[in-house]
Parts: sequence; structure tokens; C-alpha cells
Amino acid sequence: MKLTKMSLVAALLVGSSAFADDKVSTIMDSVKVSGDVNLFYSTSDAKDQTSNTIVGKTGSGDLFNKDSSAADASLNLAIAADLVKNDMVTVSGKAAYTVLSTLGLENNLVSNVWGGAHKATAPTGASYGYALGGAKVENANYFTEAYITVAAGNSAAQLGRMEVDTPLAFTEKWSAEKNTFEGIVALNKDIPDTTVVVAYLGNGNGNEAAGQSIDSNVYTLGLAAAGVVNEDGKFGTFGTNGAYALGVVNNSFKPLTVQAWYYEVSKMASAYWLQADLNMEGILLGGQYSGIDVDKRYTGLASNVDNDVFAVMAGYEMKDVVTVKLAYSQTGKDSSVVGIGAGSNVATSTGNTKLYTKTFWNYGNVVTANDTEAMKASVSSPVNGLFDACLSYTLAESKVAGGSNDVAEIAAVVKKSFGPLDAKLAYINFDYDDFSGYKDNYNMVQAYLSLNF
Repeated sequence: MKLTKMSLVAALLVGSSAFADDKVSTIMDSVKVSGDVNLFYSTSDAKDQTSNTIVGKTGSGDLFNKDSSAADASLNLAIAADLVKNDMVTVSGKAAYTVLSTLGLENNLVSNVWGGAHKATAPTGASYGYALGGAKVENANYFTEAYITVAAGNSAAQLGRMEVDTPLAFTEKWSAEKNTFEGIVALNKDIPDTTVVVAYLGNGNGNEAAGQSIDSNVYTLGLAAAGVVNEDGKFGTFGTNGAYALGVVNNSFKPLTVQAWYYEVSKMASAYWLQADLNMEGILLGGQYSGIDVDKRYTGLASNVDNDVFAVMAGYEMKDVVTVKLAYSQTGKDSSVVGIGAGSNVATSTGNTKLYTKTFWNYGNVVTANDTEAMKASVSSPVNGLFDACLSYTLAESKVAGGSNDVAEIAAVVKKSFGPLDAKLAYINFDYDDFSGYKDNYNMVQAYLSLNF
């Protein structure tokens, strides 16, 4: 018997003898393999879980103690190729796979992990409030992307599992794992200087997805420091019956970019996002306004919720020298069960946000909560080309339960690229003072390493 060897890449992209030899050759010539390897570490001297430091985990109160620390490693591997390419149409495909691993660090150097995609098992016979180490954590692996893109003229459509980047539903890339969506996204650029986007998002694997419970013992045991993905990357319905989005982005006046977005989350809520950003000779100006209407018939709320937020930003950029920004935001006073600007979901206050005032680490539970006033100042500089540095200060006051929560965050970040290797070191100080009199002040140190290929 004659055996014919075929590479794994070719097998994935071809998979059928229906392709002629020249077709296979053309596809193989267009194949691109890319990805990254990441190792993240975080430690905190917070003593109490209620300060929301390492999510759900009671710390030891000492920096670099394993019970106050978290780590994770991830491998992201992607394969893309043109399947059909001629004068009329281009059809391309992409598949991306993620492996999330503790490298056996848990219960040795750290007691926590970054990602939420892990499974975890508590030790037999132990008594837990918040599990202080000892849990067995499993590696996770899943497809993050698998889609086809069809492009013709000034239009293109992407169908399948993909990353999404819109103001109120987007892929979060700051953690050791990233959430993605299943659906279809189409865009058109026939109107000069204008992009029109139409999207349907049917499923998502982000743990903020509306109507979707967090399906992971990593959260139950309080081990996930920065989880944004469900256990094993499991996908569930986005919202209750999927969501539709329509967006228009225009920059006819080149220094100014204006965008408007409308979202309809089936049988749950509708939302919109308006934004304008000006960058003229180093002068930076921006404005954001967003609103959400939640229907009580589908959410179990006592009444409909109508909330909004506005934000403004002003700054100055001296290219290759320094950038200074000041920002302010204010959310509406309606029900606290609905926040504005949350990542991968328009209907909760958790997750990341696109607001100008977003904090470095504590995200939605600070500036996007209801009736919250926030101010942020930041300075960034390439420091004579030696490394990139950024210093930011965010102050937020949320008026809840007849009082106020005062939150202040200082974040100092330095970054440096060594060819394909990106390194980042962050220091965060977080000060918390809530209406009940509870106070906390703690420090965090984080290290990020990413090797890109």
C-alpha cells in the first residue's frame, strides 16, 4: 500500500480529494500561521476578599505569598488561508486554538489562576469559605475562532466563531484568555470615508454574557483572578435569544472620527452608543454617550430600567515625547442591576469598558456602576525610546444604598518589546471606602510576558 504524507495544516485546510492539485498548491501558498505564548503573574497584599482584589480569593496580606498570588500560561495558535481568490471575490478562512495551563504553578508558587476556563476540584474533606489553596486545577483548551470571510468590492462578511470589537460587545484581550462570539458580521465601505457594520451575535463564551451563569468551579472556589471565559471555553446564547447590532463609523473630516451604534438584545434590552474623537495637531478631544433600556418582562425586574452614561476627554499629544489626558464620566441613577459600557454584554456592570475613565484593573465594578461619577488623569511617554511608560489616577464615587463608595486607583505601567517578546510590569494601588464604613488600601504587582510569532 502506498502511503501519502500530508502536513496537519494541509489536512485541516483541504480535507477532500475534490480539490485539484493546483488548487491545493494555491491554498498552501497563502497559509499563514501565527500566535503567541503568554505568562502572566499577579500578587496583592490585600487581606479581605470584599475589596475585590484577586476575585473571590481571601489573600494572606503579603505580597508574593502564594495565597495572595495568581499565575497562568496560555498558547494561542492560528491558521489562516485564502480558499478562493479571483477578480470577483475572495474567500478566506481562519481557525484559532487556545490552550490555558497553570504549568503546575498552583499550590506551589501561587494558589490562584488568571483564567476562568479552568476546571477546579476542591480537596476531599476540606471546609471552605474561600478555598485557600489545595484545589486541583485542570488545563483548558478550546477553539477561540473558526470562521469564513467572503469579500467582494467594498463589502465583506465574516461567518462563524470570531473576535468582535464594538463599543458594547467586544473581545477582551487583557487577560490570559479572551472571549469570542459566534454569529455573522458584515461591513460595507461604498459611502466615502464611511464604514457601515451589521452584526448578529448568537453565542458567546464570555462569563458576562446575559442570561448565562458562570459555569466554572474556578469561580466557585474563588481561584480566578481575571477570568473572562466560561469553563472550557463553553459557548452559550448571547443575551436570551442573541443580539443584533448596527454601526456607522465616519471620518470625512480626517482629524475627526464619529461613530454611532445601536444594539437589540432579543427579549431583553436595547442600547446605543455615540462617540466622537478629534485628533488635530496633537489636540485630543472626545465625547461618549450611551444608554440602555431593559425590559422587565424578560428579566424579572420590578420595572423597566432606563439608564445612561456620558463621558468627555481632553488631552495633548506631543508625538514620540508625551501624551496627557483628562477624562470625566457620569452614569445614570437607575437600578444598580444594570451598568453601562460593560465588555461582552450591554446589560451588566461587570467586565471591561470602552469609557475614557476605565480603570487599569477594577473595570466595570467601578466606573460603570449606576450613579457613579469618575475622573481620570493619565500621562504616557516612550521615555526616549527606552521603554513605554504610563501613569494614571482614577477616582470614582458611586452613590448607593443611601451613601457613597469612594474608589481610587493609581496604576504605573512600563512596557518594552525585545523583538517578538513583549514585557510589561504594572504596579497598582487601590483605595476603597464604602458607605458602610469599610475601608481598604492595598497594592498589586503584575508581570506580563508575551512571545509573538
